[in-house]
Amino acid sequence: MNIKYCQWTFRLSVALLGTLLAVPVLSAPRTPIDDASVIERLPFRASDSRSRALADLRANVLKAPEDTSASVALAQAYFDLALARGDPRYVGYADAIVTRFGTRMDAELLMVRGMLRQYRHDFAAALADFAAVLMLDPDRAGAHAWRGAIYLVEAQYANAREECAALLRLQRPVLHGGCAGLAQAYTGQLAGAYATLQQALALTYADDQRLWLLTRLGEVAAWQGQSAKAERHYREALALGQDDGYLLAAWADFLLDNRRPTEVVKLLASWEASDGLLLRLAEAEAALQLPAASAHIQALDDRFAAAKLRGDTTHRAEEARFQLRLRKNPAQAVELAAANYMVQKEPRDLRILLESALAAGDGKAAQAARDWLQRTGFEDARLRALAAQTLQLPTSTNKSGGTP
Repeated sequence: MNIKYCQWTFRLSVALLGTLLAVPVLSAPRTPIDDASVIERLPFRASDSRSRALADLRANVLKAPEDTSASVALAQAYFDLALARGDPRYVGYADAIVTRFGTRMDAELLMVRGMLRQYRHDFAAALADFAAVLMLDPDRAGAHAWRGAIYLVEAQYANAREECAALLRLQRPVLHGGCAGLAQAYTGQLAGAYATLQQALALTYADDQRLWLLTRLGEVAAWQGQSAKAERHYREALALGQDDGYLLAAWADFLLDNRRPTEVVKLLASWEASDGLLLRLAEAEAALQLPAASAHIQALDDRFAAAKLRGDTTHRAEEARFQLRLRKNPAQAVELAAANYMVQKEPRDLRILLESALAAGDGKAAQAARDWLQRTGFEDARLRALAAQTLQLPTSTNKSGGTP
């Protein structure tokens, strides 16, 4: 079992966000005149060792273009960068490397292609790739872990638990704890989820895994209404000193929920390239009425428009939030949130759907979220309060609506 698959798995939630659009669109598009033309050099810190590591990996691929191990290593490095920085261009680079092999895919390449496909929310194709991996290597824990994570996003909890059980059977207790803990969290067992995630945390000294588990512990604690405990976990994760877009987004959301926008501005000032983080930065700036807010809102507007031109629909949850909170357009927001919910059904997806439906006065749109809460027993008081409010909306649908 390649340890990197564990790291990929623990970053899956970031990938599943899939909304961090960072393609700059403020300038006019242009076509390179030849293959050697440099369109843009992506930013690296002068001291960033990853720049040197990437150069070495690229050199390895150039020396042996048919060597699948070299290509997988480079594609993996690009994918990790996409997750850490919220920049999907690295996913495009990884995709280009993998696509060169056409149908000549071994298990390693199929794993990478599955990850890239789930990043773009092509969950059916991703699941097919991971199933193909398991046909070649039934003990590949990473494939089970990714399948479990996708099933969690799709709210297919029975299927997710089967994948969690496979991880336990393969004696991967940390992966199993992460998988099973989230399954518990989403199905009305927050206390049990917290305990399971803590047990998994106690089993690992790997920073990537600890960062992911601490972040999810922070989320679970916040859903339990235990803000002090949540903040402690987020700060422990931040103290590991790793770039991680998902952690920054979760911590920024916690700060915004607790009316601490000044800290968000300080936290995300250098993360404008990531659209998901730029969205949170703009929200904080708008709350503080800072002049920078208008430019950042316009930048987000441009990026979402560019995504539409590309046919990219992976950003709908963030765009719904943008339309609701920054453009004050609840009708557009609820349309986007409902479309997103057809693909992703995690608590954050429920929340933007409920908030948008409430703002738009659309009780029918909120029905799907209320049904999810009733079916799963998810215990977050904030979501349940939002759902209860939507029951008051004047629609025929909510007259028979369930218990929020």
